[in-house]
Amino acid sequence: MLALLLALQGPLAPGPELAPADSLPRVSLTDALQRSARLDPNYVEALGQVDNAAWVRRNAFAVFLLPSVTIGAVAQRTNPESFFFTNQIVRVSTTWNTTLIARYDLFTGGQKIAELSRSAAELEGAHADELRQRFATAELTESDYYAVLANTELDRVARDRLRRAVEQLSVARARVVSGAAVSTDSLNLRLELARAQVGALQQVAALREARLELGRRIGAAGPVDAIPLDTAPAPLLPVTLADAISEAARQGPDYRLAAANERAASAAFRAELGNYLPHATLTFNALAFDTAFYPKLFKQTQVTLGISFPLWNNGQRELSLSRARVNKNVARATREDMDRAVQHDVTAAYDAYETARASAQVARDAVVVAREGFRVQQTRYSAGATTILDLITSQVALSEAEAARVQADYSTRLALAGLESILGRRLFSDKGTP
Repeated sequence: MLALLLALQGPLAPGPELAPADSLPRVSLTDALQRSARLDPNYVEALGQVDNAAWVRRNAFAVFLLPSVTIGAVAQRTNPESFFFTNQIVRVSTTWNTTLIARYDLFTGGQKIAELSRSAAELEGAHADELRQRFATAELTESDYYAVLANTELDRVARDRLRRAVEQLSVARARVVSGAAVSTDSLNLRLELARAQVGALQQVAALREARLELGRRIGAAGPVDAIPLDTAPAPLLPVTLADAISEAARQGPDYRLAAANERAASAAFRAELGNYLPHATLTFNALAFDTAFYPKLFKQTQVTLGISFPLWNNGQRELSLSRARVNKNVARATREDMDRAVQHDVTAAYDAYETARASAQVARDAVVVAREGFRVQQTRYSAGATTILDLITSQVALSEAEAARVQADYSTRLALAGLESILGRRLFSDKGTP
């Protein structure tokens, strides 16, 4: 027993060390949001889809105004030379042939109008998806940013626990030497010190990983530290639950995207119906032929009005129509499901913020209570009026209360980010635009 006591009262292991925060690059939340948006592959893809949809929209307008035009030129060289008949017979080795073809669809069974509607819906959907992905990227960035801040505070909590354990061990040793306490007091505090050291090591590792993840998110080559945010309690939401539900249904990116996809699918279905109607096309052909470029010797132009009526193409038309009908029905069902889900989604996010905000206030009050409880137990132990187990319990309770307060504060911020992602806009201006 004496050997165990001496072993436990030996030199203390050094505490864990982190690279000084001052030596790391630091980033604000606004800068992190802006930098991550340029790097996130999903957001880059969503932004590119907006550009693609804009060109589809331009093409849908262009077919109403402009014909498709094709110009071609062919140079032909023969060996041996061939005969070329004009006003006289000559032998030539090279001839030039140029063509100009202009084609304009006069009537396509309503497919032009359907494509115009589809392109408008597709562009609206692309904008909604870009907004949705922008807030999704912002939510991930905020999560990484808050993880750095939370782990920084939790590292301080772990070090405070370690410091208190060292201080109490010194007091317990003195009391054991003086005979005011038994040797088990020192053993129990030594065990608490070992637990505090392990907790501090774990927190150092968590903070290091959080900084590296934030650096990866914003495109840095190594770890990045986060600039602390305002520590004031979370404010009340500036919008009521009913207004939030109405706003999300009207302009929330997820719900806008579902509605746009339904309109696009309906327009695609109408376009397939156009294959059951006659098509009329006006074509202009110009041909020029000569032995030199630019051909002038022989010219010919043709204007052709063609009308076609599709009767049967081995069921391919019916198959395309069936697929378009299925896509339309699926898009409608998805949109209707989103309409039914909006009240649940917004309510859940709204209540999550309010609950997290209340929990954070309780956690702050719990820290005050735990700190006072530890102070009382510390005084009573020094006076010999309580046991070492009561002191250790109050000491651990203080550390746990401080850790719970940190987690509650940043859970509130994440809950707010989730609600903002559903609404598609910032509710407070302190974070800037994602």
